[in-house]
Amino acid sequence: MTQPPSQQPPQGGFGAPQEPPQGSPQPPQGPPPGYGSPQTPGQAPGQAPGYGYPQQPGPYNQQQPGPYAQQPGPYNQQPGPYGQQPGPYGQPTQPGYGYPQQQYPGAPAPGQGGGNSSKRKPALIVGAAAVALLVIGGGIFIATRGSDDKKPVAQKSGDARPSGSPSVNEGDGNGDGREAEDDLNAGRKEGEAKVLWLQKNDAELPRNGSDVHGPWVVGDTVVKGMYRAVSGYSVADGKQKWTLKLPADLCAAPSQPTTDGKIVIGVENGTTDKADCADLQMIDLNTGKAGWKKSIKQNGIWDMMSDISLAISGDTVTVGRTGNSNAYRVSDGKELFGKQPGDCQPFAFAGGPRLIAASSCRTDDIDNPQHQIQKLDPVTGKPRWTYRIKRGWEIDRVYSVSPLVVSLKKDKEWSILALKENGSFRSGVVSDKGDKFSPDCGSTFAIFGKSLDGCTGVAADANTFYMSTSPDSSGTARTNKVVAFDLNTGKSKWKAAAPADSMVKPLRMEGGNVLLYVEAGYNKGGGIATLAPTGGTPRMLLKHPASTAEIESTFYESKVVYADGRSFIASGRVSARNDKEELETKTMMAFGD
Repeated sequence: MTQPPSQQPPQGGFGAPQEPPQGSPQPPQGPPPGYGSPQTPGQAPGQAPGYGYPQQPGPYNQQQPGPYAQQPGPYNQQPGPYGQQPGPYGQPTQPGYGYPQQQYPGAPAPGQGGGNSSKRKPALIVGAAAVALLVIGGGIFIATRGSDDKKPVAQKSGDARPSGSPSVNEGDGNGDGREAEDDLNAGRKEGEAKVLWLQKNDAELPRNGSDVHGPWVVGDTVVKGMYRAVSGYSVADGKQKWTLKLPADLCAAPSQPTTDGKIVIGVENGTTDKADCADLQMIDLNTGKAGWKKSIKQNGIWDMMSDISLAISGDTVTVGRTGNSNAYRVSDGKELFGKQPGDCQPFAFAGGPRLIAASSCRTDDIDNPQHQIQKLDPVTGKPRWTYRIKRGWEIDRVYSVSPLVVSLKKDKEWSILALKENGSFRSGVVSDKGDKFSPDCGSTFAIFGKSLDGCTGVAADANTFYMSTSPDSSGTARTNKVVAFDLNTGKSKWKAAAPADSMVKPLRMEGGNVLLYVEAGYNKGGGIATLAPTGGTPRMLLKHPASTAEIESTFYESKVVYADGRSFIASGRVSARNDKEELETKTMMAFGD
């Protein structure tokens, strides 16, 4: 099938106002929904100045349009309640963390935003989807949700519930695992990896398709979730090892499971258009067995559960949403913490080695939000430190939790902030003239939810932040480069070009090096490479065969995982025009030696 076209990369460098991609849904006037709690009159936090405030009339000595030209000075901010002087980056709310050392003259161009929602339409459809946003009493946004038009699924009623003994398929190559076609390695050349297997869709899907969650690699099993099932496949041959059927749509999942292979997913609490993403289901990805299940209770009228985001840190899974957030113990489902005291509430989390929360504070002006970043104790939920950013700026993504690198946005502006381990200011990333960036954070569209982590195209080690540039179309081939930024100064250290006629994006750090995915192109296979922390030329670890480049390049919003010498590429969304095409849609591919 013809895959939806990828979104156009943002135009303009750091600090340049951006236009949204053609065909993308236009944001309503006012703050984007899902970026903070509903406002209560009479409760206004102090206006502490902070990170992201425009400093100069443009990064390239050009007069900026809009708010830049209207500011009488670079700060123009009322003193905050903490006795601090105005500054460009914001201040930690605790005394003694130090004062910002430098100004930040520019901001990068916005990447793809979004959260997780099983009701998102594919790229070709989303521009035409009717999502009505109404402003009512005090400026609160309400969304009307259209028909999901799901196809009926032929199965026994007893199969609809998660079970501790999921159905298992032995894998004969005729269905669940979908054995690789015999000729996939026929054109393989010396030095190229083998195609281990190619999987086709075997699930009945709703009319507009379904998002894919994962893949996650746990031991000898690669797992993905889609629509109303979570399935595990052998990493060696792609044959299905287990499948766990769900009673309704899978609507949320963390970017990573626990270290022992446990995960908690979100499942809708019904099959109608009025269902919310309000049920949690724990699954052991090693075996496919379902563990505890519980429903999230709505806490007040403004507790929006239509879109939730999940993150795991240690044995804690957090449930982020507008109005109220919760955390549960992954191992047994015990609730660990919920609504926080005070006027600032977490609405999204980033997990991993640290639990980072994005919080929104009640203000007297919804057009001028107040966000703050917090490091939380994953067991108690108590903040270990709090950093309040500049009024009007919103926390968009967390590119790395350790070291902490955070993406901020304000209207069409974008800024990147690095904090120290104690939560004090470290630097603001500043790009060179002409560089454009578009981290891949997925294109899911959520109304009230926000996923903070899970971006690719970015990576970080203790002292350096790595980010790939947008495609350079000045030559005859599509290519880009990786730029390394010094986290202590925010300035670029070096730039490394992608292999000839190729695009690269960082996935994570691997053995002290940057792990890269080299994207497949026309008659040119992709692959996995590493880049030294000092720059230079990428070194290929696994070169995918050119003979299957056409297949590799057709995965829509591809998700790439590299583990134990194997690479796995999965489509981020599966959809088709008819039933026949649906079953022929390629969904996941594996390469290895």
